[in-house]
Amino acid sequence: MPIRYDADLARFEDACTVEDALPLAEWLEATAAPRVDLSACTDLHTALLQLLLAARPTMTAGPEDAFLARVISLPATGP
Repeated sequence: MPIRYDADLARFEDACTVEDALPLAEWLEATAAPRVDLSACTDLHTALLQLLLAARPTMTAGPEDAFLARVISLPATGP
């Protein structure tokens, strides 16, 4: 599973696909103060991106990919 949920933290790993959108939406709605870690995310489906942009959870770590980091307005953590 590309997204692991630990209480109030969702960890995105590898390629996250459209199949992850509904569980993410439900988790974002059910979690009072959601946090997201994108440091291990290598690809993010636009449906997931739209959910993140709409919900604006706290980002604990941005993605290494510079383009994805720019899209979600976080500094890139990689080279």
